[in-house]
Amino acid sequence: MDILIIAAQLILSLSILIVLHELGHFIPAKLFKTKVEKFYLFFNPWFSLFKVKKGETEYGIGWLPLGGYVKIAGMIDESMDTDQMKGEPEPWEFRSKPAWQRLIIMIGGITVNIIVGILIYSLVSWGWGEKYVAPTDVSYGYAIHPVMEKYGLKDGDIVTTVDGEKLEDASSIGRHLLFRSPEKLTVVGENGGERTIELPDDIGSILWEEGIEQNAISFRTKSSPIDSIVQKTSTGEETQAYKQGLKKGDVIHKINGEKIEWHNQIGHQMYSSLKNKNYNIPIEVIRGTDTLKKSITLDTNTLTIGFVVKGDTTTIKKISSKSYGFFESFPHGFSKAYYTLHDYVVQFKYVFTLKGAKQIGGFGSMAKLFSSTWNWERFWLNTALISIILAFMNFLPIPALDGGYIMFLLFEIITGKQPSDKFMEKANTIGFFLLIAILLYANLNDTGIFK
Repeated sequence: MDILIIAAQLILSLSILIVLHELGHFIPAKLFKTKVEKFYLFFNPWFSLFKVKKGETEYGIGWLPLGGYVKIAGMIDESMDTDQMKGEPEPWEFRSKPAWQRLIIMIGGITVNIIVGILIYSLVSWGWGEKYVAPTDVSYGYAIHPVMEKYGLKDGDIVTTVDGEKLEDASSIGRHLLFRSPEKLTVVGENGGERTIELPDDIGSILWEEGIEQNAISFRTKSSPIDSIVQKTSTGEETQAYKQGLKKGDVIHKINGEKIEWHNQIGHQMYSSLKNKNYNIPIEVIRGTDTLKKSITLDTNTLTIGFVVKGDTTTIKKISSKSYGFFESFPHGFSKAYYTLHDYVVQFKYVFTLKGAKQIGGFGSMAKLFSSTWNWERFWLNTALISIILAFMNFLPIPALDGGYIMFLLFEIITGKQPSDKFMEKANTIGFFLLIAILLYANLNDTGIFK
């Protein structure tokens, strides 16, 4: 049942965004009196689940849920229908329209995705408000990774400003570091006292290369008993926790002789051991009244032992919520959409690394965004996120994507030279197979086959 609910949310979200994206092409095409032959949700090779013809356009639903399309007469697109290009151009065809009109038609889908993202973020802010964790409500401050300690940060610090601007949401500090390259942080120490921390301008890349983008700065939590044991890693190997016979209820007492009071100390000790090429580290666990001594062999590819601890409910004092009026929600929605797009664009540069390529996800990764229970707030926030992502992905200058057409149209407007039909056919063929390869890789990557 959980899987069905998640799948239903994903399909509904994508269906909404695909139809709206295609309307972004359809409406300007109609405004410029360009014939639209087909308007489809999902692809329909060989047959359609549903179709009806109204006027000159066939509307339908395909069976292959990999996107959607509008087939515009006189345009070389993913349908690879080259027969239509053999005759003389007709006034109602795409190829007969001025370059600026063709550009508006092609930019329409991306524009709609951006507008939809802004609208959803705005209306969610108006309807549900914005939830956040105020820095003053973080009970024990931040847990600081050893890599960040060399810049002057310490366990227990609270970040109050980022580049001079007040940090409203304490949980957003990781995004600031990874995607927005802050130069200065103002922090308040565990025992009081304000300090200024200066960071290198490539701090995001440093965190990525060190593999600590998720835990460079996180909420500090008290060490607590083990709640469950992970038997195998993602590569199928038995975890150290399982090999060493750790059990639910065990308390990690010491690692490398250091008493463990805070959960982040475990990661610190493993990180330091790996840096010193000490792959075998002693640990002590308390089980009931007994103290047991174990030896953990660290894997150079991961900093995990293989257990999950009970959640520390005292880490955060409370989650706050800020309300927005109808009109004030729109500037907030615009800001949220802007930073969502900004962070995704910055994040995209990491894709061109070996680690980044391994993290590319397909529909499985999208599905993980949604809750196993139907939560409308989360549904709309995820739909806004996917809409912004689709806008960016469609803008990439890859033939067969909107960005590829936009690139060629801009070339035509600037130089006055229109690429030949044969060139566009070959470019679209190459682009189409490239997209299929990326799509296959991304979805196979979700299965863990390349890890």
